Amino acid sequence: MALKIKPLSDRVLIEPAAAETKTASGIYIPETAKEKPQKGKVVAVGKGSKKHEMTVKVGDEVLYGKYAGTELKLEGKDYLIMREEDILAIV
Repeated sequence: MALKIKPLSDRVLIEPAAAETKTASGIYIPETAKEKPQKGKVVAVGKGSKKHEMTVKVGDEVLYGKYAGTELKLEGKDYLIMREEDILAIV
């Protein structure tokens, strides 16, 4: 099912990865102590502008800043919308 949202200009819509539920050593993390994920999958990309050509594409897995973007809920799922410049790296 395709989303009915198209980011404008240099904005990107990202589906954040699920927060970790267990540490590497096997300890379960309680819901209240989980950290906000800083990794996600690009699900929609704007067209860019004359000054800025988009480098990420739909399907890319990206890393972004801890407080980057605006959170929104669409069709029951959580997403982030942010400028491409807030993306730190493509994984």
